[in-house]
Amino acid sequence: MDVGPGSVIYPNVFLRGQTKVGSFSVVESHSFISDSLIGDSVQIRAGSYLERAQVHNKASVGPYARLRPETQIGEEAHVGNFVEMKKVRFGKKSKAGHLTYLGDAEIGEEVNVGCGTITCNYAVDKKKYVTKIGDRVFIGSDSQFVAPVQVGDDAIIASGSTITEDVPDRALAIARGKQYNKENYADEVKRRQEQHSSEEKSE
Repeated sequence: MDVGPGSVIYPNVFLRGQTKVGSFSVVESHSFISDSLIGDSVQIRAGSYLERAQVHNKASVGPYARLRPETQIGEEAHVGNFVEMKKVRFGKKSKAGHLTYLGDAEIGEEVNVGCGTITCNYAVDKKKYVTKIGDRVFIGSDSQFVAPVQVGDDAIIASGSTITEDVPDRALAIARGKQYNKENYADEVKRRQEQHSSEEKSE
């Protein structure tokens, strides 16, 4: 284990194995880091768990993020709270703010990953498949990528989409069911409830 000059390790931090922390980095309390490489000017926020991961210079992780083995976080990237990654290459200046699972994925630079995004990497044949996302992609919240699938540079994924086919460069992908509004449906539900209640009393 090695900690570079100017770095701050808060109380109740666990550094194990071949972990190295660069210069002027901060590791906040209740973080667990095992066999991982932390670059310079990195911030690991409270409660984060890193195992055999690499975080490059000026990136930030957490709070309460989990980086599983073979995950690499690019320079100036941000991995927010309750984000889990496994075997992911996460590009420079890309962001995944919260509540996201990325597994077996290659994410380009300057990608915005919306809340609730999931890569569906484990299939019924019990094999893992890869999701590839290009540079400057905007991923709307609550999107799923059914691997293997590839998204081109500068593409936009509409919120709530389940992506099962490749998306070309600069395209907008929308993959969700059509919305239907049933007018006065609440009144119909109330009428049925009142009718049911009346029938029970008459029995």
